[in-house]
Amino acid sequence: MSIRYTQRLAEAGLVASVGSVGDSYDNALAETINGLYKTELIYRQGPWKNREAVELATLKWVDWFNNRRILSSIGNIPPAEAEARFYAQQKSHALAA
Repeated sequence: MSIRYTQRLAEAGLVASVGSVGDSYDNALAETINGLYKTELIYRQGPWKNREAVELATLKWVDWFNNRRILSSIGNIPPAEAEARFYAQQKSHALAA
């Protein structure tokens, strides 16, 4: 299947959006995030009344995921706080220089 897919893309003059493991086209991260999203939101809070309900819940989940979830790998703080600390530290280093 993979060989036929690659051949068909070449025939159509297209470039695949996937690559070897570890390069910029590796979609493992996207698949992981999609899995978390489905597990934590879609399956846990469904069934959904309509598309708008899913869209609103998705916006809230993305905001939580990017800004408020607690990550032990960065000191049990939310990503937004870690980012703010990083840029504050960069600013203080620039002022000191």
